[in-house]
Amino acid sequence: MLFDIFWRSVVIGIGATVLMDIWSIALAKGAIPNWAPPGRWLWHVGKGKVFHDDIGKAAPYKHELALGWIFHYAVGIAYGILLVLITGPGWLAEPTFLPAWIWGIVTIAGGWFLLQPGLGIGWAASKTPNPNKTRFLGLVAHTVFGFGLYATALLIR
Repeated sequence: MLFDIFWRSVVIGIGATVLMDIWSIALAKGAIPNWAPPGRWLWHVGKGKVFHDDIGKAAPYKHELALGWIFHYAVGIAYGILLVLITGPGWLAEPTFLPAWIWGIVTIAGGWFLLQPGLGIGWAASKTPNPNKTRFLGLVAHTVFGFGLYATALLIR
């Protein structure tokens, strides 16, 4: 029973992350997201430095792109597991959209308040050329992620 709940939670996180990536690729007209900067950031977090003025000026790491993609999916999996821990295993039997959507929106906090400042683009992308556009697109992407949590849960129930 516990293993079943765990693997379903993992699959839900992977499915939601895949859907969010498909959305990002479609929005960028086929361009693959560049997860090298978050990979570089994560490498430096492991060395004790969390916040950078500009992650592009930090020492590169040979495998930062692979590390970034692994990190991206590990976070998606963690969010899938947390959703099930928050909602309980009953949600797996009868998934509903609202908890998945709310959780999808809540998860943007990790990007806004840890990853983006860590990369040097400010709290909630405040140092980007158009912070409100970046925030809006992030909210849309996390809505897609929330829908992916729900849709994947429906597919595997």
